[in-house]
Amino acid sequence: MKLKTNTSLIIIIAAAVLLEIISAAQYYYTRSLLAEELEHRAESEMTTKAIIVKTSLNMSEASLNGHIRDIKRNLSRPDSVFRAVEWVLRTHPKVAGCGVAFVPNYYPEKGRLFEPYAYREGDEIKTMQAAGEHHDYTKSGFYKQSILLNAPVWTEPYIDDVFKISMVSYTVPIWNKDKETIAVFALDLPIYILGDTLNYRHIYPSSYDVLLTEEGELLAGPREDHVQRKDVEQVVSIINDSAIPKTLSKTGRSQIATFYSLDDHKKGYVFFADFKGQPKWKIAVVCYDDEVYDKLRAMRLNIGLLMLAGLVILSLMILRFARNDRRLQVANLAKERIDSELRIASDIQMQMLPRQSSQIKRDDIEICGSLVPARAVGGDLFDYFIRDEKLFFCIGDVSGKGVPSAMVMSVVHSLFRMACAHENNPARVMQTVNETSCEGNESNMFVTMFMGVLDLPTGRLRYCNAGHDKPVIVGAGALPAKANLPVGVIPDIVYEMQEMMLTDGMTLFLYTDGLTEAKNKQHAMFDIDRMMNVLSDSADLKPAQLLEKMNHAVHAFVEGAEQSDDLTMMAIRYTPKHYENTLMETLVLKNDVHEVTRFSNFIKSVTKKLTLEQSLARQLRLAVEEAVVNVIDYAYPPDTEGDITVHVMSDGSTLRIQIIDSGVQFDPTAKEKADTTLSAEDRQIGGLGILLVRELMDSINYERIDGQNVLTLIKNL
Repeated sequence: MKLKTNTSLIIIIAAAVLLEIISAAQYYYTRSLLAEELEHRAESEMTTKAIIVKTSLNMSEASLNGHIRDIKRNLSRPDSVFRAVEWVLRTHPKVAGCGVAFVPNYYPEKGRLFEPYAYREGDEIKTMQAAGEHHDYTKSGFYKQSILLNAPVWTEPYIDDVFKISMVSYTVPIWNKDKETIAVFALDLPIYILGDTLNYRHIYPSSYDVLLTEEGELLAGPREDHVQRKDVEQVVSIINDSAIPKTLSKTGRSQIATFYSLDDHKKGYVFFADFKGQPKWKIAVVCYDDEVYDKLRAMRLNIGLLMLAGLVILSLMILRFARNDRRLQVANLAKERIDSELRIASDIQMQMLPRQSSQIKRDDIEICGSLVPARAVGGDLFDYFIRDEKLFFCIGDVSGKGVPSAMVMSVVHSLFRMACAHENNPARVMQTVNETSCEGNESNMFVTMFMGVLDLPTGRLRYCNAGHDKPVIVGAGALPAKANLPVGVIPDIVYEMQEMMLTDGMTLFLYTDGLTEAKNKQHAMFDIDRMMNVLSDSADLKPAQLLEKMNHAVHAFVEGAEQSDDLTMMAIRYTPKHYENTLMETLVLKNDVHEVTRFSNFIKSVTKKLTLEQSLARQLRLAVEEAVVNVIDYAYPPDTEGDITVHVMSDGSTLRIQIIDSGVQFDPTAKEKADTTLSAEDRQIGGLGILLVRELMDSINYERIDGQNVLTLIKNL
């Protein structure tokens, strides 16, 4: 009995020691996690505040730039410049003042200096000739700097002569037709507006933000009732003093310095980083150790008390083992059910993507894609299809992993298909997908996405990038794709479309970051350089061979390490068909309905030369005449004469007809098909002609090239 008692005592003591070790390890581990979280939260606040400040500055820049034309229109009437600067203030309530400082003696009748200036006085806007005996703007920093650089400039902070408050000014030189500077257009922004932005919400109650110029001068900081002025000055001195040791954050986006407050010697941390672009200001976040780790210390105390209670109930745990074993069995059954459902979800997800059995079989394009999810279901997607001789394709990566990402992926995939049904502009398709994705997006999930439309007859590639990794032209480097914001972030963003021409044999390689961020057992990443090395000598490979080569390279690199992210790749090889024409005829028409007879005779002669079967010839004439008559009627404005060129080409097996005009831009392929199930009274006007052409021809393609509408009709003979 004594032996059992001693053994139990040893077990309890060992358990107590073990719990204490675990508690200490947990404390220091949690503290390190909180330190990392503090870095992320501080950088997030700096990024958010910087974006808001930059947005305010950008709005001011845009406001001033948008009114330069008004100023130039009023140059011949110097007194009307007062109304122009007054209008700037009326349309921009945050601006304190606005003026135009002309070069000396520009208006001799106004004296040597002339500066029409508008300012706010209460709720009123007043104007005045600011230049005078006590104000020679040619000696002011804003004027000198703008004249010297001959470019838009944000000034250093200064105390305004009129308002007696701190200001920053944005100045833009105004040029005449000979590109000579004739004036400086300036917009004054009160610094307290920036201070209001910085003082809106903080990561901790005692935290505060400061904004510095490039030279380290304080622009804006916390309210004096929140933080004493000397503490703010201490922080500014720490940031500017290169002798004070600083560390780089783990993300590399900010620097960190430690300090102690002057009064109570509280330990604090300063996180600061530079603005991106212009102006080159600095932003910093200050927080204190006691607020960051106060709850952690309290938690450690509570854990100690809980450990004592845990030792008391340790004996009771043994009695519960049997019951827990039964619960474990039930949990295993539930897990098996979830695993089964995930397998079904994975099968459904894979069925949504283009399958190998349904690959596009054409002689002018080769495509191959693959998706390997990191979990049972993934958040990557790729898709492609052909409509009206255009290849529509996309690749995307949903933020996060698992089931939520897979659900977002399926929605975006469906939106892509629906938006591309009647739209050929990838930027507008992306905008449609983005607007719908932002609705009800309470989880704040977003999608990086690249979308392209390749015109197969011409090789013209139009594309839009929403924050995705740039595709690579195999053998030629990365595609020049501007990074718009990802889908699902801001609903009213306007996406930008780009375009280029693909040549014969050119291969486009698209991928998600699961490729470049694939890690081996040493946690080294596959990275872009290794990917480019694989692609450098792969220009002659077919898409399937290229993807197989890339997969082999990735698997050889990771050496069996667990996959951490979805791996998606797609390769598109453009191989346009080269026609050897056995027939080539051209007819130029005027947009006159009387030309229809001449065209009818022309197309009849073409079908006779091709020795087509009578019913096929009749179908061709009907479809082509419908398309040409539509151009004659609607391509050019009323009472405007224009040419319509019809090219007919055939290689014996395929007939290609191109209808070219220089009229207004109109894409007949983007018009929805007429609903023939409706009655004539309920049916909308138009649409039947293009429906007829679609039914009679094998394919129809539209492009706007060099200011001309080019409609291509193709019929397999």
